[in-house]
Amino acid sequence: MRAVQVKEFGGPEVLEVVELSAPQPDSAEVVVDVEVADVMFLDTRLRSGWGQDFFPLSPPYIPGGAIGGVVSAIGAEVDPAWLGKRVVTQTAASGIGGGLPIGGYAEKSLAKAATLTAIPSGLTTQQAVGLAHDGRTALAVFDRAAVQPGSWVLITAAAGGLGTLLTQLSVAAGAHVVAAARGLEKLALATRLGADEVVDYSDGGWEVRVSGITGGGAAVAFDGAGGEIGGAALTAAADKGLFLGYGSAAGDFAHGDTNAAVARGVTVLGLFDIVGKDVDWVGITARAQSAVAEGALEVVIGQTFPIDQVRQAHAAIENRTALGRTLLTVGASL
Repeated sequence: MRAVQVKEFGGPEVLEVVELSAPQPDSAEVVVDVEVADVMFLDTRLRSGWGQDFFPLSPPYIPGGAIGGVVSAIGAEVDPAWLGKRVVTQTAASGIGGGLPIGGYAEKSLAKAATLTAIPSGLTTQQAVGLAHDGRTALAVFDRAAVQPGSWVLITAAAGGLGTLLTQLSVAAGAHVVAAARGLEKLALATRLGADEVVDYSDGGWEVRVSGITGGGAAVAFDGAGGEIGGAALTAAADKGLFLGYGSAAGDFAHGDTNAAVARGVTVLGLFDIVGKDVDWVGITARAQSAVAEGALEVVIGQTFPIDQVRQAHAAIENRTALGRTLLTVGASL
């Protein structure tokens, strides 16, 4: 089978398409003939050698933690009804709060039967994979935020996969949204999805502008950017507001004065405070799928690349030109 390997840490040029033996499932696993693989910002960071304390990877390895395709083989303990089904799933090695997001950029990939979600007829494989990470995380984060009608919500990295979903969910809840991103194209996307106001965080003092727009700060700040941008977003949360830092699109999680925020009564939560083990990930994935299939939610797939253009896919994310989700097409996607 064809697969992408990281043979050494470095830039996109270390990604190589190679021929490997097809994997064999253990008793509780399946083999998925991959049509589409999700390409995450995290994939690019791990490829560069970042995060060894959290993700101890040793090249060579196959990147990719979420896939969509057709189940072609099953282990001895797996229900035979899964054979031939179109599914979306994390890879066998991947997992929230643990595991490694690897094994997905390949024509065949292993998955645990317990993580399989059948793709409904009203959803394409690309849409399902676009939701694989962001759909469930967006709903878990949004549920925790308990956004109120008429309140102000700030969303950083608003043109990313999570940001586009959180914008739509907040608008549907009756909130007012300030979307923060970089560049006219990304701000235009946020406006199309319903944001009331947009700010470009290339402009100095953008967080002060947010405070002015919201009349003293956002009741809820969703931070998908992290780094210095996340730190600025923390200051734009209202007194007694809520700050949820779940992303690191700027290179790391939010750098901010948490003590000062807490002194103002701001509740500060990180990703692992939000997505505990009690979350029904299969159920929440199905819920996100239903919302898209029914037209209540749009999954924004900004760019897709065939497997032999995987270097371009990583470069698009690292160059900050990508909108929404970035996908790798491997087989014939429906």
